[in-house]
This record gives sequence, structure tokens and C-alpha cells, in this order.
Amino acid sequence: MKLFIKKALPGPFYQILKRVYYLFVKMKYLILGRVPVEAESSKAKPRRLREGFFDKYCQGRGLDIGFGGDIVHSSATGWDFEHGDAQILTSIPNSSFNYVYSSHTLEHMINPSLALHNWWRAVKPGGYLILYVPERNLYEKKTQLPSKWNLDHKHFFLLENDEPPVTLGVIPLLARAINGYEIIYAKVCDEGYVSGGPDCHSNGEYSIEVVLRKNSL
Repeated sequence: MKLFIKKALPGPFYQILKRVYYLFVKMKYLILGRVPVEAESSKAKPRRLREGFFDKYCQGRGLDIGFGGDIVHSSATGWDFEHGDAQILTSIPNSSFNYVYSSHTLEHMINPSLALHNWWRAVKPGGYLILYVPERNLYEKKTQLPSKWNLDHKHFFLLENDEPPVTLGVIPLLARAINGYEIIYAKVCDEGYVSGGPDCHSNGEYSIEVVLRKNSL
């Protein structure tokens, strides 16, 4: 439907309609809050429970950026577009969370390096930044924008390699954006993955998961 409207309306009218719609949605979420949903974080929960993920990395006070109603853990506070620009986190002080988590949000950022810089500054020394992003070959199944599954995706991701102009390697992106970290692990998660072919949305996990620990001062 969104693609149909975008094609049917002249550019300026589509942008006005889009702004009005997002303003309405933002006010709704601010007034009523988010309805709990099961999305990518819920999908990964059984595997993470087996791996001891929550006991290791989700202790203390957490921030879940782009949670969309699917909060990673009860100790986390959800942050989404109704709270402000996720690239900036204006109201979030430095070194204020034991862990910062984001699932399937970095691909929506215009400037992912800026987003990572600000997500990282919110982590306390000794705390964790946890990234969960769609892996290009498992999820997008193509190399060029637009995404078949979400027109707001601005980047694709591989674990290790940049493939300009669209695909970013997560590990080199982190090296460019932040410093003072240790990679605890970085892996492709494909538990229960079923492709369904290039024109079908995949099932199961189709993501890259990275856990970084911030060096102590």
C-alpha cells in the first residue's frame, strides 16, 4: 500500500502526507504508549536464553533503541521515534546505561556512524552495546536498494565486508564510528531460517548479532 501511494502521488504531496501520518502516529504513541508485539527480539529469545545472553549482557539498566513494542528485556527502557531522533538521543546523558540494545533499527538511520557514536556514548564503561541487524543475503536477498520488505531501509549489512554504495560491513563500520571497545562476539544468526525464495519474506532468524564491551576508564 505504501509503495502504491508513493507511486500514485506527486513527490511533494507524498511527503506532506507522510509527515502528517507520522505526526499522528507519534502523538498516539506518546499518549497511549506502545502495544506489546512479538518481533525480531522475541524471535531470538529462545536462542538467547539457551546461550545465557540475558544473564551476561542484560543486567542493570538498559536502553532498547527502536524497540517498536518488542522490548528485549524487562530491565530495558524502550526508545522509538516518538521519543526523539535515534541518531542523536538528545535527552540521554553520557554513560547512563549498563547496556544499550538495538534490533533492526540501524538500517533505518541516514547516518549509521553518527547513530553508533551516540548509542555508544550512552553506555557506561564496562557496559555493553548490542546490535542486531538484518543480514543482507538472508533477509534482503539482493544487493541494491530499495528493500523488497521495507522501503525505509537505507543500508544493507554484511558481517565483515563493505560493498559500496549500499552494503556496510558491521565490523568495519564499528571501527570507523567508535573506539575503546572489545568485541565479545559477532556472528550471523540463522536459527530456524527458511528462505522461501528471492520473492518471499524469510522466516526464522536472518540477522547479524554483535556484542561489544566498553573499556573501563
